[in-house]
Amino acid sequence: MKGDAAPVGEGAAPEVVALARVVARLRSEVVDLEGVAATTAVVERAKGVLMAQAGVSADAAYALLLERAGRRDRTVLEECWITLGQLRVRRPRGTARISLPTATATATSTPPTATATRTVTGPENGTGTSAFSRRRYLAGHHDHDGELNGLLARVADGLAAAHGGDDIAELLVTVLGAATDVDAVMIYTVAAAGSLDLTGSAGITAALAEQWRHIPPLSGVAALEAVAGRRALWLEDAEQDARRYLLIGDPPERWPARAWVPVPGEGPPRAAIGFLRTRPGPFAADIRALLRQATRLCAGPLGAPAPRDPEGAGAVVGGYAEAVQLILDTMAGPATLLTPLRSETGEVEDYRIDAAAPESVDVAGRRGKELVGRRILETYPTVAGTALWEGYLRTLTTGTRYEGEPFTYEEVVAGVPRQSVYSVRASRLGDHLVVSWICHDTSQRETRRLADMQRLGNLGWAGWNLVTDTVTWSDQVYAIFDRDPIRGPMPLAELPSHVVTEDLHQLGAAVERLLSEGQAVDQRFRITTRRGVRHLRIVAEAQTDADGTPVEVHGFFQDLTTQHDIEVALHESERAVLLQRGMLQAERALAARLQDTLLPIPEQSLELAGLCIDVAYVPADSGINVGGDWYSAIELPDESALFVIGDVAGHGLAAVGTMAQLRFTAKGMAVTGSPLPDVLRRLNTLLLHTGSDPSGSATATMVMARYQPWDRRLTWVRAGHLPPLLIRGDRAEFLEQPQGALLGATFEAPYEQAAIDLLPGDHLLFYTDGLVEEPGEDIETGLDRLAETAVRLLREGRGETLARTLVSLSTAHRDDICVLDVHVPGGGPGGGPEEVPDGDVP
Repeated sequence: MKGDAAPVGEGAAPEVVALARVVARLRSEVVDLEGVAATTAVVERAKGVLMAQAGVSADAAYALLLERAGRRDRTVLEECWITLGQLRVRRPRGTARISLPTATATATSTPPTATATRTVTGPENGTGTSAFSRRRYLAGHHDHDGELNGLLARVADGLAAAHGGDDIAELLVTVLGAATDVDAVMIYTVAAAGSLDLTGSAGITAALAEQWRHIPPLSGVAALEAVAGRRALWLEDAEQDARRYLLIGDPPERWPARAWVPVPGEGPPRAAIGFLRTRPGPFAADIRALLRQATRLCAGPLGAPAPRDPEGAGAVVGGYAEAVQLILDTMAGPATLLTPLRSETGEVEDYRIDAAAPESVDVAGRRGKELVGRRILETYPTVAGTALWEGYLRTLTTGTRYEGEPFTYEEVVAGVPRQSVYSVRASRLGDHLVVSWICHDTSQRETRRLADMQRLGNLGWAGWNLVTDTVTWSDQVYAIFDRDPIRGPMPLAELPSHVVTEDLHQLGAAVERLLSEGQAVDQRFRITTRRGVRHLRIVAEAQTDADGTPVEVHGFFQDLTTQHDIEVALHESERAVLLQRGMLQAERALAARLQDTLLPIPEQSLELAGLCIDVAYVPADSGINVGGDWYSAIELPDESALFVIGDVAGHGLAAVGTMAQLRFTAKGMAVTGSPLPDVLRRLNTLLLHTGSDPSGSATATMVMARYQPWDRRLTWVRAGHLPPLLIRGDRAEFLEQPQGALLGATFEAPYEQAAIDLLPGDHLLFYTDGLVEEPGEDIETGLDRLAETAVRLLREGRGETLARTLVSLSTAHRDDICVLDVHVPGGGPGGGPEEVPDGDVP
C-alpha cells in the first residue's frame, strides 16, 4: 500500500494514520476515475462522429477507429482526437443553431467545459407540421439522413464535455429538442434491489425532480419496464397510457407523448433515458431511430466503471464470499463478512466487506450487497483505534469470539449528527471475520409501535398550541376525519362545521371548559364526512402556564363508528330476542290451555268396561313449547272400550292442533263402528291432505286398541308406534307388532290388526317414546329397562299407580311422556292372574 499515506505529523495516533491513508487512497482513485471517464467520453464521442458520417453501427465505428489507428501507427485515443478535430458540421440557414464546444486536435488537450446554449429561429409553426419537417423546408430540403447524422454528431461532440447526468440531459434537450419536440429529458440508473435513481434531468422543475428522485421496483412504471424488458417504450396515447403506467408530470398531461429508451451495454441495461414531448401523436420512424442512436451514444458517459480495489474486492480465498453471502441472504438482522487488508509488514490496516446481509446499512444509506467491496474505514470511519477495532484484532489473532459492550456511535446523516447505541459481536472464519450487530436506538421502533397502536385502536393523536394557534395531527386523525393530508390539520374554528347539529351544544360546552378552566374532556360526538356520519370520541387535557391559563392542548380522537354500529345491532338483536321470547311464551301458554282443555289428565284411576285405567302425562323439561303426546280412553256404544295413545311430531300450537284433530277424528270413527285398520288409513290420508305443520304434512305415531269385556279380547293396530307391554305374573313381554306405517308419511301405507285375550291380573302398558329413549342409547336398552321396572313395581304392590310411578322414576324428561296402564282386576294373591293351562299365555 505504498503511496497511500497522506502526510501526517510525527507521533500521530494510529487511528489518524489509518484515516489519512484512506483519504489519500480515495483521492487517488477519484483522479483515476475522472481520467477513465474523460477518456471514455472522448472515445464515445469519436464513435458517434463516425456513426453519423459513415452510417455504421457503434461496434463498426469502434472497429474503424482501431483500423485507422493501426494503419497510421497511432493510439486509439490519438485517432479519436484527430477525428473530432476534423469535424465540421454545416448548419442550414434558418434552422436551430446550437452552440457546442469544440475539441482541440491534440491528444493531450483537456476537454473543455460544456457551455451549451440553444437559439431557435425561423417562421411560425404551421398547423399539423412537425418541427423536423419545418427544419427540412427551411433548409431547402437538404438530405434527411444527413441532418439526422448531423444531430447525432452534435450529441457526440457535446458528450465529451458533459459532466454528470444533468449535463447529458441538458445536451439532449438542446440538440434534439427543436427536431423532435422533446422539451424534457430524465435519466435513470438502476440502483439497489432493482430500483431506479434519477441521475440527470433537464426541462423539469426541481420539485418534480425531487418527487421522482427514487423509484422503487414497482409495477406500472414505464422506465422500469423498459430496463427490465430491454426494449424501448413509446407512450403515444396519454389516455390509454395513464391506465397502464404511472405517468410522470404535474400534471402528467403536460407531455402527451413520451419515450423510454434503455441504454445499451454489456449485459442487462443499467440505465434508461426518458424523452418527454409536448406534441401529441406517435413518434415518426426517423425520430425513433434518432432517439435510439442518441441513447446509444450516451452509453459510455453513463456507464461508470466499477470501483477499483487493488486487493481484489470480493475475491476471497477458498470461495468464502459466495458461500457466506448465500447464508447471510437468509438472515433477518445486519451482518457482514470482513477480510483484513494488511500492509507490507503484515499489520491490519483496514477490513474489506466481502459479503453482507440484506439489512446491513452504512451511514450513507447503502444497504446489503451495495456494501460489498467497500472498506470499514470508508463506511464507519470513526471506529479506528476504538475498543471495537481492538476487539476485531484480538478475534482475528486468537480466534476468541468478541462480544462488545454497548457503545455510542455518532453518525452524520444529511448533515445532522445523530448518535446511536450498538452492540457488536464478531467471530473468526478462517482468515476472515463474521460481524453482526444490534442497534439499540428505540426511536424508530417506538414510532412504529405508536403508529401500529393508533391504527389498531382506530385513534390518532392531536395537539393544539393556543399561543401560536397551530394544530398538529398524526396520520390516523386524517383517516378518522376523512381529510386529505395535503390540506393539513383542521383548525379548531372549522371543527363545528363538521359536527352534527344535535351534538354541537355538548361538544362546545366541553371545549369551552377545556380552554377556559383547563378541565379535561372525554366527550362523544358525531361528524359528517363524505362516507356518512361517524361517531367519534375526543379525550384531551390542557397544559397551563404559571397563571393557570391553558396554553397547549394534547389529546386524541377515536373513531367509535364500528363500535356504535355493533352496539346498535346488539340492541336490535336483543329487542328481537325479547319479542320472540314473549311470542313463544304466549304461544306456549295458549297451547298449554288448549292441551288442558282437550286432554284432561285424571288425578286417580278410571274404571272403564270392567278395567282399571291409570293415566300419567309429563311435559318435557327443556323448551317453552308443549308437545303432541296424547291419549284417549272411552266407552263405545256396544259397551266395549277404546284405548288410543299417540305422539305427534313437533311442538307448539301446530302439534296441539294435529293432536286434537287425530284424537277427535279417531274417536268419531271408532264410535261409528269403523274397523281399526280403516281408522288408521283414513287418519293417514287426513294428515297427508290437511297437515297443520307450516313446513309440510304433519306426522304422528299411534296405537289403537278395542277391548270387549264379554270375552276379554283386545284387538289392536299401530302406526309406527312402539309396541304395548304385557305384564302377566312375573313375566313382561312386548306384543308382536302388526304391520303399520307412520301416519302422514305415504299414501300407500298398509295397516294390519292383531288380537290378544287378557286375563285377570294382567297389566297392559301403552306409552310414548319419551319413557324409554335416552340420548346415545339403543332403544332396545330402554325397552328392556321398562319391562324390568314394571315387573319390579308390581311385585312391590304398586299396581294401582303403575303409570304414574313409571313416569316419576324417569330421571330426565327430555321429551313429553304419556303412559296408559290398562289393568284387568281379579287374579291370584297380589293381583296376579288366574291359573291357566300352559301355553295359553300369548
